[in-house]
Amino acid sequence: MKRVSILVPESSVMQAIADPQYLFSAVNQFMMAAGKSPLFEVQLVGLKKEVKLNDGLFSVNTSKLLEDVAQTDLVVIPALFGDMKTAIAKNEELLPWIKQHYQEGAEVASLCVGAFLLASTGLLAGKKCSTHWGFQNEFRMMFPDVEVVDGSIITEENGIYSSGGANSYWNLLLHLVEKYTDRPTAILASKYFAVDIDRESQAAFAMFQGQKNHPDEAIKQAQDFIDLHIQEKITIDELADLVKLGRRSFERRFKMATNNSVLAYINRVKMEYAKRSFESSRKNIHEVMYDIGYTDTKAFRTIFKKITGLTPIAYRNKYNKIFN
Repeated sequence: MKRVSILVPESSVMQAIADPQYLFSAVNQFMMAAGKSPLFEVQLVGLKKEVKLNDGLFSVNTSKLLEDVAQTDLVVIPALFGDMKTAIAKNEELLPWIKQHYQEGAEVASLCVGAFLLASTGLLAGKKCSTHWGFQNEFRMMFPDVEVVDGSIITEENGIYSSGGANSYWNLLLHLVEKYTDRPTAILASKYFAVDIDRESQAAFAMFQGQKNHPDEAIKQAQDFIDLHIQEKITIDELADLVKLGRRSFERRFKMATNNSVLAYINRVKMEYAKRSFESSRKNIHEVMYDIGYTDTKAFRTIFKKITGLTPIAYRNKYNKIFN
């Protein structure tokens, strides 16, 4: 039997507790229906018997307290809700327990922004991690010693797993099912729960938010200029002159403030504009491309797909009902 310990932290997302419990329990049913023994012993673990969530709207009854778990094979950390620093502070007593069981051989999987709680243990230091695309900047600021993998659905390193945003955690859960059972069982689970197995990127869902949560006013000035001149071809030298910095100093400070090179940032701003156009207008690819200052169709398609994971046509067809 594989012991699966699903944590029930304060300020957590109820679905991210219920969904793994449902999945692993369903897989047991699949195995018994096939004449096999159930594989997973699933337990909800917390600091107290009852944890109230969403300001008391929901309550979750744990099956075991932390001190009652002598050994486990997998620790699942659900997504947190609200302010991340506050949520972590409410769950500090969980951190040594997670770390102890990992050191004793358990694997650890964080779902969505559960990565914040996982990183607070120190286990991710020097390692790679996935989390919700909307929280990546905040995560980098809080945990600069962790490498965030942009757009990734699943990241795995040394028995530590993390997933992308929101429902992306289903792909991590299916990945774990396949690891502990086999491919046919994972496929059966994906069909039963209507989850697209092997989805590798959350890039198509990401919305670029400008990365302006930093104190460097010169870089913010350059960012504002980029926003206001989206239709023009903007050069690094032009931006450096605007904020009265040498090019090398400007590029270094820009990278430090935004975690992007200047050119990568410009492209992301322009592609975000292109995405909104594809979602809400009847403009064709060439019209959108010209609107954001591109004249090379191949370059536009290449950069758009690199950032979103989809071609411009595929993206438009996915999100714009006018063309469907």
